[in-house]
Amino acid sequence: MDSTQILGYFGALLVGLVLGLIGGGGSILTVPILVYLLHINPVTATAYSLFVVGISALVGAIKNIQKGLVDFRTAIVFAIPAFIAVYVTRKYLVPAIPDVLFSIHNFEVTKNIAIMLLFAILMLLASVSMIRERKDTNADSIVSYNYPLILVEGFVVGVLTGIVGAGGGFLIIPALVLFAKLPMKKAIATSLLIIAVKSLIGFIGDVENLEIDWQFLLIFSVLSIVGIFIGVWLNNFIDGKKLKKGFGYFVLIMAIYILLKELLLN
Repeated sequence: MDSTQILGYFGALLVGLVLGLIGGGGSILTVPILVYLLHINPVTATAYSLFVVGISALVGAIKNIQKGLVDFRTAIVFAIPAFIAVYVTRKYLVPAIPDVLFSIHNFEVTKNIAIMLLFAILMLLASVSMIRERKDTNADSIVSYNYPLILVEGFVVGVLTGIVGAGGGFLIIPALVLFAKLPMKKAIATSLLIIAVKSLIGFIGDVENLEIDWQFLLIFSVLSIVGIFIGVWLNNFIDGKKLKKGFGYFVLIMAIYILLKELLLN
């Protein structure tokens, strides 16, 4: 095992650690770690990310179910279009994207570059979401549903998850707060269940299309889960909310790095 692989596996631990400490955001690091540290093709990296994100989110979702924080009705309403969209995206849309999308002078925008650019844009949005503090405006409101908007948002999140392999919690949580009037704690807990099932269903769409290195994937996932438990334990000594803003700035820097690397260094 060389130093790059060791760094990659340390990155897996870091993904879980961040998830355990701040309750989200860590999964956005999975694709950059797989692509830039472990030199895995972006299409395969997004598939692996779906599995890692799905397993990690499932651990958190089970804990939240035990605490009674998950709103199952909302999860089902939001998740059905998301499940369909992410599966169809991974099974049919991603394989159908041509290897070269278009050229500008001598610069070719390939499928891999386009995936990483879209991922960087979503990282920018996620960083803004983490830097800005969310206020729980629905703490005492009655849960109500704007069904058309929930269905549309679920489908859009499903497609984006399918393309870039990120959980999309920064998109799902505001949607649950705005369109289902869920309190913030319940929105975060419910989003984890949606992310878990949606990501794992998306990964099923990849199993037939890609050659999966199961040994590597399981080691990476186990390390992420270990990181979650370490992060949860560290929460007893460190205020995760204070770390969240700092991590948001780190994600912002990472997003800018990916944009510069893909646009200028390729």
